[in-house]
Amino acid sequence: MRIKNFFIRRKSREVAKDRLKILLISDRVNCSPEMMEMIKTDIAKVISKYMKIDAESMEIQISKTDSKGRDKTPTLYANIPILDLHKNIN
Repeated sequence: MRIKNFFIRRKSREVAKDRLKILLISDRVNCSPEMMEMIKTDIAKVISKYMKIDAESMEIQISKTDSKGRDKTPTLYANIPILDLHKNIN
């Protein structure tokens, strides 16, 4: 995260929209909003080891999809903006 982005205040409308998305998604798969945030944070940490990403714009979604002949199973989708594929690894 860049320092200047830290001080930029998001509009309350955007924050409310993000919170509502998380609430609706978590309700569909019986996963609490807190758990969704922990999953998002963990995914961002792991991917950040290998490439530079925009974690603030990252979106995750869990939905139920049909599985070959079985009941619907939860599936995780992630939209993670990549800023740079070549991160210097120390």
